[in-house]
Amino acid sequence: MTQAASQPEDRQAVSSSSSRAAYVVLGMHRSGTSAITQVLALAGASLPENVMPGDEHNAKGYFEPWRIAVFNDQRLRAAGGAWDDPFIFPYRALDPREEKRWITRATDLFDEEFAGARHPLMKDPRVSVLGPLWRTVLQDLGLTARAVIPVRHPLEVAGSLAKRDGFPVEKSLLLWVAYMLGAENCSRDMPRAFVSYDGLLSDWRGQAARIEAAHGAPLPALTPKAAKAIDGFLTRELRHNAAADDLTQIPLVGPLAARVYAWFEAAASDQPRPAEELAAAARTLEDMRQSMGVFVSPVTSDLALARAELLEARQIAAFEQSKIRALEAQMAEHAAQAEAHRRLEGAVNDLLDDFLGES
Repeated sequence: MTQAASQPEDRQAVSSSSSRAAYVVLGMHRSGTSAITQVLALAGASLPENVMPGDEHNAKGYFEPWRIAVFNDQRLRAAGGAWDDPFIFPYRALDPREEKRWITRATDLFDEEFAGARHPLMKDPRVSVLGPLWRTVLQDLGLTARAVIPVRHPLEVAGSLAKRDGFPVEKSLLLWVAYMLGAENCSRDMPRAFVSYDGLLSDWRGQAARIEAAHGAPLPALTPKAAKAIDGFLTRELRHNAAADDLTQIPLVGPLAARVYAWFEAAASDQPRPAEELAAAARTLEDMRQSMGVFVSPVTSDLALARAELLEARQIAAFEQSKIRALEAQMAEHAAQAEAHRRLEGAVNDLLDDFLGES
């Protein structure tokens, strides 16, 4: 075990004396964001009040703040975009007065979800392409932002999106490029850690130590008990869609994704490469948007609008159902306690009857 996980008293003392800091997990959907979020949560960061439940695509849970996810979808649509628009990067600002209203809504929502937590933990991939908005929110709330960016092979991400959403590999790769460029762009001036998804599954303690080193601060409560829970969480079930094909052979978008992946893979190995490489990739993406965005983005936006009501209704229904199950469990527990109390009361009365009868 690393030193980072072996001295909980010293770690907690350092953490408690520090200012409030928000952990922000950035990156593309299906890139390992859920896994790293649960690791951070088990290590002491605070999840929001309302998290998205697991489903057949992620049985262990997404750990996403579903109300914030719904808000982010609405904000993307307000600018004519959608979460699965391959050209959603760079950030699309609105009229200053309208932008201010969205920031106010986001600030209020964040406050409601995290209720003043010392180390709030926000994971929604859409934040990667809405970075300027959320950076303003965190700054206004007096929170230091610490970024964690999981790095997973884009073909593994594409395989997962094909199963969940039916996306062709070309679309998934462009999405991955857009989100990763957004994640890097919005986190440049904050403490940030690039975490290999493979490394997380094979040696999460090493990755946790890298996160702490990059942030210049210990994780809030990475105790031996937390480490044991993380060991139980990071199982082989999280390993899906291993990449086997040559990324550069994917028509049109493969070489671009390969260049971007090489940059992030190097960053996750503590071998940084020139930022100009990503600037060149961003220019390539912009060239693609200029040539084909008119054929892609409006359709994506229309589909997103049609899906949004169904998705939001499903998320709300799933959340309400989880609340009902929790209440039912509480009621069953209370009923069991009441029954135990009645039995105890009856036993006491029997003893009193026996005692008084003998006297």
